[in-house]
Amino acid sequence: MADVLPLVEARLRTALGEPDARAAVTFLGTDRIEVLRFQEGDLVRYATLGMSAHPMSDPTAMVADPVKGPRAELVLSVRAGIADTDKALRPLAVLAASPQVEGVIIAPGASLDVGEPLWPGAPFTSVLVAESGGLVEDLELDGPADPVHFLPLLPMTANEAAWKRVHGAQALQERWLTSGTDLRDPARKSVPLE
Repeated sequence: MADVLPLVEARLRTALGEPDARAAVTFLGTDRIEVLRFQEGDLVRYATLGMSAHPMSDPTAMVADPVKGPRAELVLSVRAGIADTDKALRPLAVLAASPQVEGVIIAPGASLDVGEPLWPGAPFTSVLVAESGGLVEDLELDGPADPVHFLPLLPMTANEAAWKRVHGAQALQERWLTSGTDLRDPARKSVPLE
């Protein structure tokens, strides 16, 4: 099968424009993960490139299928100029490498925690993985390969992450919606959870 990463990058450029910066991180025993930065008005978007090179596989499977299985890249959108969000590049690369390193399958509704603030002073150490298909359309690949999904990441405070573990992703997203939470605000406070 042809290398999917040029197709993935082309899809990101079509949806988000030309990246104005990119960084690469390689973890021992993994393929290189790049993070591309896109500026659009007062928003900055970070998209991983490299996670979709191989399908994610069930860690209990005896042999990983080299073609079939879910593929994804991660997209984080935040307001520019409020915090030093460029420092989120490494945590995003860590999350994107986790299917290779830890054998996890990243899917909508999942919580991902990096164990440290996403950027200096951030009130978030974890993110909620949202549904794909909004900002960047899924990328269909030649069969039997699964399409590449571009999964938005929604930063969560520690209280929100704990509440989500009890009540579920849907309930947290409804709470954000009813409270009018600006999920792109890199300095936002936790939504009221009573």
